[in-house]
This record gives sequence, C-alpha cells and structure tokens, in this order.
Amino acid sequence: MKTVRHSEQTLRTALISKNPALVSQYEKFDAAERRLMNEAFRPASDLFGPITLHSQSDWITSHPEPPQDFEEFFNDPSRKTPSREKHRIYIQCIGSLGNTRIISEEYVKWLKGYCEAFFYGLTVKLLEPVPVSATRCAFRVNDSTENLQIHAGHILHFLKKKKPEDAFCIVGVTMIDLYPRDSWNFVFGQASLTDGVGIFSFARYGGDFYSSSYKGKVKASQRQSSRDYSVFDNYYTPEVTSVLLLRSCKALVRWIDDESADTPRVTPKRSHDGNVNLPKPVEAFKEWKEWIIKCLAIVQK
Repeated sequence: MKTVRHSEQTLRTALISKNPALVSQYEKFDAAERRLMNEAFRPASDLFGPITLHSQSDWITSHPEPPQDFEEFFNDPSRKTPSREKHRIYIQCIGSLGNTRIISEEYVKWLKGYCEAFFYGLTVKLLEPVPVSATRCAFRVNDSTENLQIHAGHILHFLKKKKPEDAFCIVGVTMIDLYPRDSWNFVFGQASLTDGVGIFSFARYGGDFYSSSYKGKVKASQRQSSRDYSVFDNYYTPEVTSVLLLRSCKALVRWIDDESADTPRVTPKRSHDGNVNLPKPVEAFKEWKEWIIKCLAIVQK
C-alpha cells in the first residue's frame, strides 16, 4: 500500500493560477468559499486527505500520466463549457437498468435528480430507452468473466448521431459491461470531449459481478453470432442496491434526503394516485453525507 502526499506549497501552485481570467474568478469568492478552498491545502485536513494506492493495478500506478495543474485544465482546447445554446445534459439508457421496468424507470430518475443537483444550472433530460440492437454495436462474451460486453466506441458513434442541437452533452448509461477494443479486457466508460458524448456501464458496480455465481455469465450453448442481438433479451441485470446507487453517484445531502427511506431493499409502494413509488436506497451514503455536512459546517461558520 502506498500513500500519495503533496506539500501545501505544491497544492497551492497546482490549484491556484495567475491567469487573469481565473484570478478574477478567485476574487469573487466570498469568505465562506475561501475557507472551504483553504481546507484543500492543509495536510491535516479532515476533508481532503492523501490518495491511498492499494496495489500496482491502481490506475495512478499502472497508467502513469504527466501531471496537470488547474490552469492547464482551464486552458485545454478540448474542454467545453455550457452556453445558452448548449445547456442540456441528455441521458440515454441502453438496455434495462433494473430487473423490472418500474425499477429501471425509478433508477434513471434518481440518476437524473443527482445530475441536476451536481450540475446545478443545467437541465437534465431523459431520452427514451433503447435496446442494444438499436445501436448496431459490436458485442462479445468476455473470455475470463464469461459475461456479455458491448463495444464502447460503437456506442459513442450512435450517441453522436442522436445528440440534440441544444445538448451540452449526451451520456449513455447501461448495465451491460463495456470493452473499447478487442485487446482490452473492459472499461467502465469512454467519452469524447470534443464531441460531447460518453457511455458508462454500472455492470461492475453490482455487488455480485466478480463472484463465481454471477448470473450474467453466458453459457456456451447460449452464445449467439455477433449479429444476433437476441442474446440480450432478458439478459441479467443486477439488483439496484444502495451500494450500486452510491457507486453510480456521489453524495449530495438534499438529493440523499429527498424522498428517501431507510430501507435496505427497493420495494415498490403504490401511491394514492395509483403510481408506483420506490424508496431511494441510500443507507450506503452515510459516509458521503457526513463529509458534505462537514463541508457545509465550514462554509456556514
């Protein structure tokens, strides 16, 4: 196990720029915002700790990259910012996100609510879900996990053609595992900054994905040709637990508390108007919620 630490001076140099455009933004920070930002530079801060690397396969170790400070990020020509003309985030579901239609619809509503809270000021729109066959993407059965995978790059091409004119970006979400090319085992997601499209899979966020009894394994007798999309019909979808939802989102207090219930499982409830309401499974969010409350305490001093 390895810990990555930086001195206060290194962090200040990396995060605070002398770029006039950024300096003018810093000057607009009020006292509360400055207090919160200063927590990032304190070595003993309760809010921003060092990064712990658990093994050689951790991304930072296995994929060394040149460092990037905030000014370099700000000046990156590939970085896009919203505008009046491009102010909406579109979410495109590919395949089912839950083991029933009701759970799928509720899960994507939770994701929508989180995106609206996190990307405050942007409008989030849900597009009608599409089956894998609509994307015409390549797919395969992973040799080691024996689960189905769809080609991330082909999905990006599909999303680019579907991207609405007013979209800041369009993001595909799926419960099916992804691969970017034949030589790669898998990816969690892939995106094009210049095109404003991305695809992300929550398949490996389920608690049972790496178990030997994973229900998404495809038996040899069930394998179809690479053009027969019927293999995705009734394909296994992991249960939407609070841990899966936590891994899909980051915590925001109001989003966690709104319409949530302290229940360990997602159980349908019928409202007085006949609609089915599912309690949001948030019991795994306790640590994140406590962290945000600490941040709010500093801001509200």
